[in-house]
Amino acid sequence: MSTVPAQKSAGSSTWSIAARITALITVSGFGILLAGGLFLYWTLARSLQDETARFLADKVFVLRAVIHDRPHDMAAFDEETRLEGAARRFSRYYVRVLNERGQLVVETPEMSQLVDLTAFEALTPADGNTEEPHEVRLGSQTVALLAATAPTTAGELWHVQLALDVSNKAALLASYRRNLLFVLLAGLAVSALAGYAIARRGLAPLESITRSARAISAANLDRRISSQAWPKELTALADAFDQMLERLEDSFRRLSQFSADIAHELRTPVTNFLTESQVTLSQPRSVDDYRQVLESGIEEFGSLARMIDSLLFLARADQVDGRLERVELDARKEIENVMEFHRANAEENGVTLACEGNACLQANSILFQRAISNLLSNAVRHTSATGQVTIRITTADGGATSISVRDSGSGIAPEHLPHLFDRFYRADASRSQRTGGFGLGLALVQSIMALHGGAARVVSEVGQGTEVTLTFPGNAAS
Repeated sequence: MSTVPAQKSAGSSTWSIAARITALITVSGFGILLAGGLFLYWTLARSLQDETARFLADKVFVLRAVIHDRPHDMAAFDEETRLEGAARRFSRYYVRVLNERGQLVVETPEMSQLVDLTAFEALTPADGNTEEPHEVRLGSQTVALLAATAPTTAGELWHVQLALDVSNKAALLASYRRNLLFVLLAGLAVSALAGYAIARRGLAPLESITRSARAISAANLDRRISSQAWPKELTALADAFDQMLERLEDSFRRLSQFSADIAHELRTPVTNFLTESQVTLSQPRSVDDYRQVLESGIEEFGSLARMIDSLLFLARADQVDGRLERVELDARKEIENVMEFHRANAEENGVTLACEGNACLQANSILFQRAISNLLSNAVRHTSATGQVTIRITTADGGATSISVRDSGSGIAPEHLPHLFDRFYRADASRSQRTGGFGLGLALVQSIMALHGGAARVVSEVGQGTEVTLTFPGNAAS
């Protein structure tokens, strides 16, 4: 027989929790480092740019003062254009001054080789206000250019052009970018390693729970996971595991007991018939003797057939998914039909049957009659002569219907009450299958009530009789 491999559900991921946590920590750490590095880089670049702007603004201020007060003082121009610029080692600056007609007044000697006049045309302001520096790349140098106007006392408007070598600043920013990239890559690796270590350490209790769960088998279902102190987030998981183990232990115990009971119940009639047949065949017998053996065998196997039928019903009831065909029933009419079937047996045992009340309920007719029949059969069987079995029908608030079957028998001891709905359980162990049934009647009733979403309960007092009450939910609940 070929098998079809199970397909992964859409959207499922093969990543482990540790891998996901590691990825999240890595991405988070890298994101924080990247944001911090970019902010620091922007702060540094902004600071250097502001420093450049302030320096050039100071030079424009000085040159404007010279042009305004001493436009023909070449010594003052020479100090600003030659001596001041040459005195700076790492950030030299260059000056060019033009009169209103565009004629050269003075300039730093290297200015013409470094920057031509056309480079400043787009920077020259029309209103005379100093513009922001504009950085350009000239060969191997990075230069900040600034163009401004300066009025003279004669009413002319001269032009000032400044160029500041900011190659060191550009080199500093380039070095910062390289260092930032190294830090980001190192931070990425460290975040991944730290994230993996944190994930493994954080998931260690979960792995411990897994080992504890794997160590539990059918031989030690009494072990529990929550015996250790787990983190708060895993306490609920451990409790859920323990509750599941309790259910499994109870189910396994009940299944083991059920299997043993089935073996015992099946072995008894088979052994009886086998023994009786062997004894009969051990020597020649009359036809009546053989007939008696066959009749006994038919009775035994008939009993087996009824028990197997009950077991099949219980097995099917356990597998029903809750969809049960229900109709509106006249409870009194259905119960009287069942009572009519048991009336002959009851009269033979001197037991009186009675029914009180009436109601309509939603139920499966066949299963309803079977549940009432099982209760009536038990009640008649355990009620002595001149006793009475009464079925009372009542309706509670909310539409629920209760059907109580009460007998005037000997009652049941309190220690047996919790087990009456267990399969193959008999309150009187001395009863045989022929006189006491198989111990499946109340188990069948409970399964029928579970299918209907109802409940069954037993109240009994020794010497006062027993009352079994079936509660069917109202129409809304059903």
